[in-house]
Amino acid sequence: MARRGRRGGRERPGPAGFLVVDKPRGQTSHDVVDAARRWLGIRRVGHLGTLDPQATGVLPLVVRGATKLAPFFGSGTKTYVGTVRLGSVTDTLDGEGKVTERFDGALPDEAEIRSALEAFVGEIEQIPPMYSAVKRDGVALYKLARQGEEVEREPKRVVIHRLELVRFKSPDVEISVECGGGTYVRTLAHDLGQALGCGGHLADLRRLRSQPFGIEMAHPFETCEEAARAGKIDELLIPPEKGLEFPVIRLAAQGARTVENGGDIAPGNLDRSKPGTRVTALDPDGRLIAILELRADRRLWPLRVLPG
Repeated sequence: MARRGRRGGRERPGPAGFLVVDKPRGQTSHDVVDAARRWLGIRRVGHLGTLDPQATGVLPLVVRGATKLAPFFGSGTKTYVGTVRLGSVTDTLDGEGKVTERFDGALPDEAEIRSALEAFVGEIEQIPPMYSAVKRDGVALYKLARQGEEVEREPKRVVIHRLELVRFKSPDVEISVECGGGTYVRTLAHDLGQALGCGGHLADLRRLRSQPFGIEMAHPFETCEEAARAGKIDELLIPPEKGLEFPVIRLAAQGARTVENGGDIAPGNLDRSKPGTRVTALDPDGRLIAILELRADRRLWPLRVLPG
């Protein structure tokens, strides 16, 4: 039987999973989510980490029951290539905004840029941009920014694992960034410009990886549309257990019923694993039914049970 959607219609039945889209420039992440809802004929679609409208690349979507797995993502490593344009600062910190400062002096050379980049590797502090979804007293900062307001923001700690200069052709600095979740590459571009004393903003950005999904797994927007018209969009979904980086166990019928009812089970061959170890649990038919965690009592307890 088809599931009733949030707006009262009937959702088309189908598998849970991940749809990795190569987001086109000019669309918001929510635009892509709305498109996926049309492609799939369902409402239960979300995304795993916002990409700015200007940015392109890996945008993983969670589909149907896989939406319950979203909390297990977000802190993974992300990889980008981007272009920092030196000499001007914008209010949005990227090329979409209004220029607020221009630098008229000589721009730094390649050696100065390489030296400046080194200072951003490791754990650093970033102040979230005003044009962001971060909330202040329940209101998104970008809404305040559009009203001409600027408020104080608390700095947040982020991790830059790798930051390399790919190409320099003044005033453009092409960089490769590998970073932890929550990092604003726009802010990184702005802060690099400030460190160099000439200002800068992010002119272009492409996400190549949002762990564990790489660009090689992403489908162009047009490919998804074509698959939807052909009734084959579900064939592009990555099964839930393959999108998680936890060990996989297959349960017998009784164990599966216990887990689906919220109960705990014996750890089997995980009895020597450390407490806190997480696994994906499949039922006898191979369907992912839950994420389990080994607790101090040496039992596997369900953290999240997926709907049937």
